[in-house]
Amino acid sequence: MFVDHIKIKVRAGNGGNGSAHFHREKFQPKGGPDGGDGGKGGDVVLAVDPHTDNLKTFFYNPKLLAKHGDNGREQRKTGRSGAPAVGKVPAGTIVYREAGDGEDPDKVTDEGMALVQVADLLEDGQRVVIAKGGAGGRGNDRLKSPVNRTPVGAEPGEPGEEGEFYLELRRIADAGMVGFPNAGKSTLVSALSAARPKIGAYPFTTLRPMVGVVEFPGFARCTVADIPGLIEGAHANVGLGHDFLRHIMRCRLLLFVVDTAGSEGRHPVSDLEILRTEIGLYDESLAKQPWLIIANKIDLPEAEENLAAIKNRFPKVEVIAISAMEGDGIEALKGRLAELVGHRPK
Repeated sequence: MFVDHIKIKVRAGNGGNGSAHFHREKFQPKGGPDGGDGGKGGDVVLAVDPHTDNLKTFFYNPKLLAKHGDNGREQRKTGRSGAPAVGKVPAGTIVYREAGDGEDPDKVTDEGMALVQVADLLEDGQRVVIAKGGAGGRGNDRLKSPVNRTPVGAEPGEPGEEGEFYLELRRIADAGMVGFPNAGKSTLVSALSAARPKIGAYPFTTLRPMVGVVEFPGFARCTVADIPGLIEGAHANVGLGHDFLRHIMRCRLLLFVVDTAGSEGRHPVSDLEILRTEIGLYDESLAKQPWLIIANKIDLPEAEENLAAIKNRFPKVEVIAISAMEGDGIEALKGRLAELVGHRPK
């Protein structure tokens, strides 16, 4: 199961109550106040984990509940702090909360929920507190004053924060492949990298974004995401629509992969026009991203004629002709990726 967006409920721990205790022992029957402070409630934390690749953990348990702080004790002993609740998320997770009155939303979900961004978690090990635990109450030892030397009461602990948050995963990749079902994107990812996505001759074989690592000489590399096939109307959530368009938002380069031979009964020029329209309608910034045309299946009949039509329709766009299945043009494509998005790992 692949889960890339989900709503969760969180509750931080309450602070422990302060202690209203008075010191008593054999030769001090009326000792002064010695009640300790309550412990702090546990925070709710989201942490980027390199071994987590989606949000399915929250599908089975969409709650993060931190522990309450312990109450203070005699002899000025502070209660133990509550343990935090830590949720592991993959790099690329955006955290939202529901927008309050008068706030401008950063995002509106398909269900009409207005959201404000809280955090954008990009780096392994990055952490963010999304709900703070309550402070512990002060014990009567700390409530002493010149006016009241023997306070008989103590402060209660503060309640922890709670609420609902919306998590959305956007895959992080240097280049993202965009194309209709069966354009050959999965085969191309396999040819470029060691990734082995499911491949088959039917629509929507790929049901989750796959990221492959392409290695270059000199220890450089780049990551390429195979985005599941889009169809006309994807910007309006038709087909797999919004489930996967979000994953190309972070890509530095878009690779529009088309079936140059038109083996699925569609013309590659028409495919490109539809794909360009769909990403622009989903987010205007995507239409401004650098992009290349990957003319796949060049080994099949009618590919040569259609390739000329592609170049005629998009004269200012670089076109790289390949056959992912036969391996033709793969090295040329890798060389171009090295130039455009290749980098050394940090």
